[in-house]
Amino acid sequence: MGKPTGFMEYQRLSEGYLAVAERLKNYREFVLHLSDAEAKIQGARCMDCGIPFCSNGCPINNIIPDWNDLVYRQEWRGALEVLHSTNNFPEFTGRICPAPCEAACTLNISNDAVGIKSIEHAIIDKAWEQGWVQPQASSRKTGKKVAVIGSGPAGLAAAQQLARVGHSVSVFEKNDRIGGLLRYGIPDFKLEKRHIDRRMAQMEAEGVEFRVNQHVGKDVAADMLLKEFDAVLLAGGAENPRDLPVPGRSLGGVHFAMEFLPQQNKANAGDILPNSIQAGGKHVVVIGGGDTGSDCVGTSRRQGAASITQFELLPRPPEQENRPLTWPYWPLKMRTSSSHEEGCTRDWAVATKEFIGGKDKDSDKLKAVKLVRLDWQGGKMQEIAGSEFEVKADLVFLAMGFLGPNAGVLEAFGVARDARGNAQADTEAEGARAYATNVPKVFAAGDMRRGQSLVVWAIREGRQCARAVDEFLMGSSTLPR
Repeated sequence: MGKPTGFMEYQRLSEGYLAVAERLKNYREFVLHLSDAEAKIQGARCMDCGIPFCSNGCPINNIIPDWNDLVYRQEWRGALEVLHSTNNFPEFTGRICPAPCEAACTLNISNDAVGIKSIEHAIIDKAWEQGWVQPQASSRKTGKKVAVIGSGPAGLAAAQQLARVGHSVSVFEKNDRIGGLLRYGIPDFKLEKRHIDRRMAQMEAEGVEFRVNQHVGKDVAADMLLKEFDAVLLAGGAENPRDLPVPGRSLGGVHFAMEFLPQQNKANAGDILPNSIQAGGKHVVVIGGGDTGSDCVGTSRRQGAASITQFELLPRPPEQENRPLTWPYWPLKMRTSSSHEEGCTRDWAVATKEFIGGKDKDSDKLKAVKLVRLDWQGGKMQEIAGSEFEVKADLVFLAMGFLGPNAGVLEAFGVARDARGNAQADTEAEGARAYATNVPKVFAAGDMRRGQSLVVWAIREGRQCARAVDEFLMGSSTLPR
């Protein structure tokens, strides 16, 4: 390493944000990435620990110490090559990944972890600014055709890898724009959609064909795809939301989070949505304490909600993890997102009992939520007698996670499912059997195979599945595993 003692000399510097009052004026990104000089110092903090636990903590096994060293040396183009060697879309992960690599950083045992995510962000943004990210079209064509169903991170990663070894790849997307949950699940203030658009342009130059408004299993027959293509890769998202079947669930004003978030993204893209869900001037309750719930908070705040309250079923986590006990694994600790900082009341160990409607003519409209406090003992919850309370609510967003993929696509192909309803495919199988389903020449990767997960896991599975498909088609593969 260029600076063996850097971790003792420099402190962690996190990326800055625009002031809350400024960023709430629009839906644009507000994170300020590191300057070249700041990134150099942060790269110097990487301690060359000998065993890169950070690379193991990263689902795509990014070669993190190498790019940290290159950034310290200001060899930015070399850093980009290392970064792209394992990650097709670092501009996505550099913005929205929770960074399990940092939890696994050796420095994190007793100090602040290396700012891996911020360095990744700086590398890829500089690369786009300098024009270093260019199409990598294959010099030969194999004559093989592959259909990729779903254009989220798994589908896009697989499609790009397969196109770069000469296959003709067509990506089928049921929505009107490419990107899957990157496009319509993640708010623009976390990921502006121009990042997807310029990757699409790169992939089209590499030979990938994009087909939108193509709902496989509904508008597009599975049999037709099996006849037309030499291999089919199922890479749809986990879009089946967990419901909350309590009294009053059918009241107007109670919505799944994914009924709300895509509408704002479409509006930002210029679509006219006359009957969209709007939080302006309303009392909003978000049920679910994860990233999707946080996204509802940030979007509601930008729409001008009168108040926002977020409830979580689980108890409040500790402010600081027990590092000797949890390292290098992802720790349970209190996490406050940028959306929470923009204004939100949070409460833990609370269960929903009932959605309450109004009186007379407003009896079908939500007016309040009845809740109860919980006592957690030994991993089991029990309602606390006499602790019921009500919160005023005009809108409720259910953000309690996802149960798995839409069954329609899997049923259309006759793909066997596991106990959780996901496509059954073995990732540990050798060669062309990896990621293969029970249906000949049909493969599955990403959320459709593993269930709700991170963008970085989707990219990993898309890349690995692409290798298996390539080996199935050609007998061997030069794609990385």
